[in-house]
Amino acid sequence: MKKAIKYLSVLILSFALFSCEEVIDLELEESEPRLVIEASIVWLKGTQGEEQRIRISETVPFYQEDTDPVENAIVRVIAENGDIYEFNHIANGEYINSSFQPVLNASYDLEVIHEGQTYTASESMMPVTSIDFVEQTESGGFAGDEIEVKAYYTDPADEENYYLFKFYNEDVTLEFYEDEFTNGNQIFGYYSNEDIAEGDLIRIEIQGISRSYYEYLFILRSQVGENDGGPFETMPATVKGNIVNRTNPENYPFGYFRLSEVDSTFYTVE
Repeated sequence: MKKAIKYLSVLILSFALFSCEEVIDLELEESEPRLVIEASIVWLKGTQGEEQRIRISETVPFYQEDTDPVENAIVRVIAENGDIYEFNHIANGEYINSSFQPVLNASYDLEVIHEGQTYTASESMMPVTSIDFVEQTESGGFAGDEIEVKAYYTDPADEENYYLFKFYNEDVTLEFYEDEFTNGNQIFGYYSNEDIAEGDLIRIEIQGISRSYYEYLFILRSQVGENDGGPFETMPATVKGNIVNRTNPENYPFGYFRLSEVDSTFYTVE
């Protein structure tokens, strides 16, 4: 009898626990959608850099996972020599140009027209040094016992340079650097993750970026790092890129327009 009562108690407790599980959707205040312009023109060393892509979407409510692609914008990039590169929509908010001609240190203007409003930005094509070599150590992580991959490069002397590293494994890891204390020296970008395993093939990119884009990334990372109060925590401040709305400045977009030369290599973890 005691055994039966015990099982009955467990069964009642189980039903009580299941009955307490309820999905609650909070009614959140929704703001007007803003344009999101992802305009990164990247030129891989050793290629012509002719095919370039720009993605445009709109912000969506909190509970919506996918962004809303914008498919009816007019998108163009204008070079300092007057050449105009029209970007045509192909699918899902992605616009492509297959005849782009990148020139190092040349300036370019972005122009996006959508629903009667004009968005613009200006940047220069930033050069980058090459990756010298890659080495592996076992001193990564907080405990100093994880695999660490270091991509060495030589910073040009007497120049102010800023770099963005991308390490592609299962996910993409970003690291960015400036050369205030390493000017003219050989230094490295590094990648360490507890999930790195022997045999992993890691793609490594080094990109030249402008000071303004470096500062944008620095602020963005600082904001995200401070946002530890949960999914409903308010960001300390809105992080704006370099794209402005010429028609209605208050309706500013999100995103950034930048142009970077890129060097890339692969490394297999030993």
